[in-house]
Amino acid sequence: MPVAMQDQMGGDVYSGIARASGRLWCGRERTREGRNADTAVLYCHPSSNFVGHYALDATAALGVDAIGAVTRYAGNDTQVVLENCVADLGSMIRHLRDVEGYRRVVLVGNSGGGGLAAFYQSQAEKPTVTDAPGGGGTDLTRADLPPADALVMLNAHAGRADLLQGWLDPAVVDEDDPFTRDADLDLFADRALPLDRGWVDAYRAAQAARMERITAWVHGQLRELGDRHGDAVPDLPFRVHGTCADPRFLDTTLDPSDREPGTLWGDPRSANLRPVTLGSLTTLRSWLSQWSVADTNADGPTCLAGVSVPVLVAYGTGDKGCFPSMATALHDAAPHPGKRLLPVPGAGHYFEGPDHLLTDCLAAVVDWLG
Repeated sequence: MPVAMQDQMGGDVYSGIARASGRLWCGRERTREGRNADTAVLYCHPSSNFVGHYALDATAALGVDAIGAVTRYAGNDTQVVLENCVADLGSMIRHLRDVEGYRRVVLVGNSGGGGLAAFYQSQAEKPTVTDAPGGGGTDLTRADLPPADALVMLNAHAGRADLLQGWLDPAVVDEDDPFTRDADLDLFADRALPLDRGWVDAYRAAQAARMERITAWVHGQLRELGDRHGDAVPDLPFRVHGTCADPRFLDTTLDPSDREPGTLWGDPRSANLRPVTLGSLTTLRSWLSQWSVADTNADGPTCLAGVSVPVLVAYGTGDKGCFPSMATALHDAAPHPGKRLLPVPGAGHYFEGPDHLLTDCLAAVVDWLG
């Protein structure tokens, strides 16, 4: 299902074909062949390709149409500017209402889509953001952002910046050398479990301090770029070593749930230094928009506090990436009296396990929507 863009994609889109088309592509599963249902459920994420999302078929089987969204940053986590993702979602929701004729549109923020969905709805109801923190973003006060009728947070975290700060490895003392490490802050130095809580507190403070150092460096680099090159070179890429070192990966008594130790990418020690995890490769502007706690506009709980529609937060208790406290923070921030917190016992981040874990969760979501 092609959707025309609200804004020019510009140089932040990797694919020349996508830039030339001026369109976004979404995958749809209808509950009735050749005919639209009254309600469309739109699954979103800043960069993951949801055209073939695992929940589309199961959602459509429950009587609502399911759409998997893809923003302009499909498969390109490096350059994500969340303010542009919001504009992309606005194009999709307007298309679903005005072209496809859906009476209700429900926005489902899955995983990293949780903070994005909350950010979208907050700006659709009361737009305040005129640009991305580092520039290169859409003026959302002038964008066409139809509000969704309800929000669902599905195995979502509080926001990309909050997540990365909790995953940053504070033992990295040289940003150019991941193997020069502070032994006192090394999570992987054969520490006894459960981890000493005083040590965890010091570790968390060191994570925040490392994020502050990176963010200060980014601001300095952007100022230097402007001074030297004006608008000719608006952004540059850089790498971040050690992005998968949350103590909760090893110690399941921290933020307790029935998950197994480990990460979504396997062994934590290996995942921490491999370029498959979040934030390993980024740009200056993208860092400020999606990864910097001090700068991002897309903190999930903060955004949800200003949202007026019903919010359901569903989370798998076996999830190795998004933990119960994240779900609770999202739920508690939403002011609507019809909000709901829905734990799914035994479900992992991608609903690994028996098929009923996913279908039971989605049935509860659709029942709540009704």
